[in-house]
Amino acid sequence: MPLTPTPFIWMDGELVPWDDAKVHVLTPSLHYGWGVYEGIRAYATDSGPAVFRLREHIARLRDSARVYLMELPWTDEELVSAVLELVRINGHESCYIRPIAYLGYGEMGVAPQLDAVKMSIAVWPWGSYLGDKAEAEGCRLIVSNWQRNSHQTVPPLAKATGAYVNSALAKVGALRAGYDDALMLTATGHVAEASAANLFLVRDGALVTPPVSDGVLPGITRDSVITMARDLGLQVTERSIPRSEVYIADEAFLTGTAAEIVPVASVDERPLGAGGVGPVTKQLRDLFRDVVGGRHDGYARWLERA
Repeated sequence: MPLTPTPFIWMDGELVPWDDAKVHVLTPSLHYGWGVYEGIRAYATDSGPAVFRLREHIARLRDSARVYLMELPWTDEELVSAVLELVRINGHESCYIRPIAYLGYGEMGVAPQLDAVKMSIAVWPWGSYLGDKAEAEGCRLIVSNWQRNSHQTVPPLAKATGAYVNSALAKVGALRAGYDDALMLTATGHVAEASAANLFLVRDGALVTPPVSDGVLPGITRDSVITMARDLGLQVTERSIPRSEVYIADEAFLTGTAAEIVPVASVDERPLGAGGVGPVTKQLRDLFRDVVGGRHDGYARWLERA
């Protein structure tokens, strides 16, 4: 999706005009993929823009940095304040928010200078990640030939820049084959996740989703859906899922900050249930939209007003 420039980007504690937000071409993170980031969304509410689960996102960013031996030079509260200020000053009601920590210009090599941590935060308008048609009718997935990163290769629990080459290969392959996204498997053949979203199956009214131990990112939208589903009285099980089990699901949907909640219409040309938006998917998506729109007091704790 094309970027829409906004007036300011936060860089190392300063507000910088969009076109001036630059780093050196010899920044080690550009060469070796050593950086961590987050994807966050702000939503329009009746009382102004609100950022969804901001503190949880900042905590995950710090966890990712810890995995990669990076010490963030700002506290969680400073980063929360920076995000809220950036949303306000750019005048957005709804937007996507991208904090990133990377290694600044300095030494070069595969053992980088880990104390040269820089940070930036950008915000911009971003609509439906998989497109309006996928939102309305369900997305079409294909199982990728590329395996999901395992815990023994690149740590999947950390949201690292270089690790997303794995996701990009799967996504590009799916798009070139005419699909909306890819479904990635583990080395043992179990379902992990889509290229940049977690997966849920619905069978007999109950939800199943792969466990974090199968190499999935511990998604914040995933966690939100699990909480909301259980609050609705739905059974949710986290367990390994063989590939063929996906084909016989009554419904399936993807979750993620960018994707939000998107129904899955088919996998490998096999329609799931009646296709489109299933009843459980619709129930959860409707609730999610009420929550992020500030229309459900029971989850007001998840919103940080800008």
